[in-house]
Formats: sequence, structure tokens, C-alpha cells
Amino acid sequence: MKTYTTDQIRNIALIGNAGAGKTTLAESMLLEGGILNRRGDVAHKNTASDYTPIEQDYGNSIFSTLLHTEFEGKKINIIDTPGMKAFAGAVTSSLNVVETAVCVLNSADGIGAGTESGLRIANALKKPLIILANGLDHENVNFESMIEDAISKYGHSITVVQYPVNPGTGFNQVIDVLKMKMYQWDKDGGSPQILEIPDSEKDKAEDYHNQLVEKAAENDEALMELYFDKGSLSEDEMRQGIKLGMKDLSLFPVFCSSAKKDMGVRRLMEFIVNVVPNPSEVEPRKEVSGKEVKIDSSGQPSLFVFKTGIESHIGEVTYFKVMSGKITEGLDLINSTRQSKERLSQLFSVAGKTRNKVTELNAGDLGATVKLKETKVNHTLTLKEADYRFEPIVFPTPLISSAVKAVNESDDEKVGEALHRMRDEDPSFTVNYSKELRQLIVEAQSEYHLNVIKWFFDNEYKIEINFITPKIPYRETITKAAQSDYRHKKQSGGAGQFGEVHMIIEPFEEGMPDPKSFKIDGKEWVVTLRGKEEITMQWGGKLVFCNCIVGGSIDARFHPAILKGIMEKMEEGPLTGSYARDIRVCIYDGKMHPVDSNEISFKLAGRNAFSMAFKKAAPKILEPVYNLEVFTPSDRMGDVMSDLQGRRAIIMGMGSEKGYEKISAKVPLKEMNKYSTSLSSLTGGRGWFTLTFDSYEKVPADVQDELLKAYEAEQKEE
Repeated sequence: MKTYTTDQIRNIALIGNAGAGKTTLAESMLLEGGILNRRGDVAHKNTASDYTPIEQDYGNSIFSTLLHTEFEGKKINIIDTPGMKAFAGAVTSSLNVVETAVCVLNSADGIGAGTESGLRIANALKKPLIILANGLDHENVNFESMIEDAISKYGHSITVVQYPVNPGTGFNQVIDVLKMKMYQWDKDGGSPQILEIPDSEKDKAEDYHNQLVEKAAENDEALMELYFDKGSLSEDEMRQGIKLGMKDLSLFPVFCSSAKKDMGVRRLMEFIVNVVPNPSEVEPRKEVSGKEVKIDSSGQPSLFVFKTGIESHIGEVTYFKVMSGKITEGLDLINSTRQSKERLSQLFSVAGKTRNKVTELNAGDLGATVKLKETKVNHTLTLKEADYRFEPIVFPTPLISSAVKAVNESDDEKVGEALHRMRDEDPSFTVNYSKELRQLIVEAQSEYHLNVIKWFFDNEYKIEINFITPKIPYRETITKAAQSDYRHKKQSGGAGQFGEVHMIIEPFEEGMPDPKSFKIDGKEWVVTLRGKEEITMQWGGKLVFCNCIVGGSIDARFHPAILKGIMEKMEEGPLTGSYARDIRVCIYDGKMHPVDSNEISFKLAGRNAFSMAFKKAAPKILEPVYNLEVFTPSDRMGDVMSDLQGRRAIIMGMGSEKGYEKISAKVPLKEMNKYSTSLSSLTGGRGWFTLTFDSYEKVPADVQDELLKAYEAEQKEE
């Protein structure tokens, strides 16, 4: 296969709603470029992308698929991305390594939830954008209405380059206002006739043409002067202005197609190779140090991994972008993330399930290799002397969590291993074992995302699992001072055990004065502080351990044992077994035995005295409260608000942002179970939210009673 120079390469990602026709468009582009000799069909499960068993089972894209085609001596790398919001991670990783996004709209359905999600990601990454009105041969197509809707949501950067003459079931004509020609196809699509614009369309075409000329001229002073002098621009001048407008995100050109009938696809490809920026013409990806590395084939060889996948008969396939220099077969590189050596034994230019072997790839190109030892997504491979390490892809924050449990306990270890393998392929979900909750927790984008994970367990790993509602990481604390003492005494023939500890505990707050006296149940207690140790708990909050012993009633060598006993109860709170926090303990008295006192005795005495005092100190359960931001279409605002009120949410503010209503609230984590699904149902899939931890707050009395009863029942079962 031919080796392409950087200026001959174009990298695009197809984004848009599920069902918009992205996979079909990719298929037609590969057919036009001669990579395929016949076009596959999604319904017949024989397309170049969507080739994995799960995608064929589900009938839509689950993963991003790297493809390539050739046109007019140029190579177009295409990443076909999933259209469902559940797989926003695949869209994110794809857009991170291309220079342009092609947003494919279903002309009958308009802008769906997956389209909105993809456009948000493209906007955040500042990607040039082409809008493709696809499926113009469907019934009930209203091109003008769809474009007006897009402009109302995304602004006047959206600029018509093509519009359909006869949208609907008989669609076969498009007016191109850049070339000022009409394209007409026969029923089989492919190569069009290029005709003069009919008189009936001339006024409309002139209007769109003038809008396009003005938009193109706005992006360059020299072009603006030409426009003022001549009143118009040539086709080449317009291309130059469109390219500049795309690069600074002020112009998003609109094209038309029926990808299924291969109408409009060739013209789109012509625009891509002639106008879309090549990899060296956009801002280069930065290193973690902030240094920019130019996409230049004369530089030091380096590549960045944006995707991995496991395929039968091959093993792990690693997909990458060449960031600088020239990558050659057999090249030895350093994984600068892991500081390990890797050899590129084979290189491939990829067309979905077809991999074409190549000997080299230049800067800016996308490719794949196999059998790397330790290299995963977000890793950089480079020469040791270059030592590049590129900024990682930031994947979407998971929005739903679930505990995973094997049906057969003997499979528990296999479940963890399988999840970590899946995590390598899809970094948009996380997996970790919570020591506190004693559960294996998976955090994903949606319930649909969890269903995909379940599919792999059922079909690939053959392990039965259940998803369980995860426990809430509650905390325990106290609200008043309490006193207790406990004597541990044990005599059993040999050496005995004896330790007695007297303590006072109270709520701790930062900046509070050192203890001097307490009034508990009408009795005054005076203490003298001899020493203090502040311990910051791993789970938040503090334990302050105060030595207030006068007269040596407990030897200093036993103080660590007392503290250890207290720490054991801090790790397993007396109310529900949750972690305790923000408590000050004053050890003010006790007793020793000259023979029987030892560390274990004082550990147990300290532990039991603390537990007794805790229960007398008006203990409270604390729950995690999160900051919630919900974005909803205005017509669904009332439903979303009602739902939040039923979740004990406290509304902090409301406003408008990016064409959506924004609700800011504080809400307990307990009430957020399956919120992603509920919000999707309430908003027709168009709403989204962010969730960040805020603080721990006391639970209401009725909720505390429920938790205590549930914990008591759980202890009885065990």
C-alpha cells in the first residue's frame, strides 16, 4: 500500500445519533475509494465497521471503528463512532485524534440526543465541523426546518453549501452553492451528472451563495477586500475562506446525501480532500509538560494510543496516531508512561475488520499494531532521547454505579480480571473494589452501558453475574460529649489480662480550643492536656487523641494500644459499621496491673470504652451529598424539578446555558440511584447532568432509623 505524506492525509470522525447513517456513509466512502468492491449493509451485518459480534447482535455501533479510504491521491482516515450517549467515551477518544468531525444528521428525525452529545464533545475539543444532512430520500424530510433548528441551537456558524431540490422518496438532486451547479444522480447513485442550476432554483441558490461568500470572506482581511472590490469570490478563494472559517470554528458547512444510495458521498469526499485541514494545519497536541510537538515527519518518531481492542485469532490490537516523525516496521520505542520497551513488529492501515500491512506511517496518520506488551490507551511511545508524553484523553465522568457479584463465589476472581480487561478497551467505565463497602463497584455511563458489560460476561467470558445496587458510603459521628470507662480483665490459669481506661469523647471541629473541662449529665469534669495527636482519616475527617492522664495511672507505653483500639472502632462505627470521623477523645484516667497489664488488654479496654461512649454521645449517621447540575430542554423543566424534589434535592439555583435550562442542586447520593435512566426518560434522552462530591451531612431522623434497622437485620443474618 502507498505511503502518504502528512499533507496527503485527512482524519475525520463521523458523529451523530444512532440510526443517522454513519456506518452506511463510511461504507459508501470506502466503496468510492476502491477499498471495497461492493457495499455492505447494516441489516445484513456485512459492513466494514460494526463487525464485532455484540454490534451485530445489538444492531448498532458499540465501539469506534477505524477505517480508511483513498480519493484524488489523498488518504482519508475515518473513525465511525457510536451514536448512543452511553458510548460517549468512544466519541471522545476518536475526536481527540482527528482534525475534523462530520456530524451526520438523520434528515427525517433531526437532531437527536446522541447528536447533541457528540456536538458537545466536538465543541469542547474545538474541532472543525461539517454538517451532513443524510437520508434525504426518506419520507417526511424538512431540510429547512432541520437547518433552522441547528442554527437556533448552535449559532449562525452553520452555513449551507448544499441544499436538496427534491427531498423525499424521489430525492436525486442537490444544488451546490459553492460550485453553483446542480448535481443529479440516477437511481444507483455514484457518479452524478453536473448540470446548470434550473431557473426555478436560481434565486434561492444565489441567496445561499451570497451567504456562503460573506461567511468565507469574514475569515481573512485579504478575502474581505477582494469581496468588497469584486462583489464576489472565486471558487478557490471561497475554499480558502471556508478552510480558515472551519479552523477557527466560525463556519460549519452543510452538505447533503443519501449515503444508502451513494448520492452526495463523492462530493463530500472531494470537499474533505480539498478543504479540510491536514494534520499539520491545526494546533498540535501538547505534551504533559505543556510543550507543543509539531506534526512533522522530519521530527523524532512518536505515537499516541487512543484505542485498544481484543480480536479473535490476533489478540490485542493497538490503535494509534503518529504524532511526529516516521513510524517504521520493526522500530523499537519506549513507552514513556510505563518506562518499558516496545517493538512495532507489524504495522497496519485499517479498514475495520480488514488490516492492510504497511512498512511505514508518516506523522499525522492513523494506524494499528499488535502484540504490544504493556501499552494501553493514553500511552505514548517514543524514542528514549525524545521522551515525549502526550496529554491524556479525558474521558466522560461515569454517571451510574453498580456493584457486581458473581453468581458462583468461585468466579469472584475471574469477574475482577474480566472487568479490568474490558476497562482496557473502554476507559469510559471504571472498576474498583471498595474495602469500605466490601463490594466490587463498576461506574458506567448508563444502564445500557452496564447491559453491554453484562453481554460480554454472558457471551465472551461465560460467567454468570448480577448487578446489585451499591451500598452508600455513610459516615458516623457524634453530636455531644459523653464519658465512659471500661475494665478489661481476664484470668485463665496462666498470665492474665488487665487494663482499665476512662475517657471523654466530643465532636471535633477545626480550630476548637484545647479541652479543659466538660459538663456531662450535670457533672463537671476537669482535664489537663499532656499531649495531643491529630490523625487525618483516609476516608475524611479527623480523630484527635488527647493524653490527659495525671499521675501515671496508665503507663505511656500503653497509649498506642489504646489508640489502636479506638481506631478499630473508627473503621467500623458502632451504629452501622461505617467509618467514623470528627471525634476528639480525652483519656483522663485508668488502672494498670503490675503483672497482667499488656498491650492487648489496653487495646480492648480502649476499644470498648470508645464504643460505649460513642453510643451515649447522641451519634448521627452522615450521608454523602453531591453537587448536581442538570441540563434539560425547557419544555421538560417542570418534570425534572418534580423528580428532584422527590429525591430530597435542595435547589440552589436555575439559569440557561447552551440552549438548555440548568438546575443546580445538592442531593444525597442515596437518592441518585438510576437517575441517569430517569432523566433520560423524562427528557426523551436529551437531558444530561454532572455530579461532584460536596460534603457529608446528617441524615434525617427517619432515614437514620431505617438504616439502623437494616444494619441490625443484616447482623442477625450474618
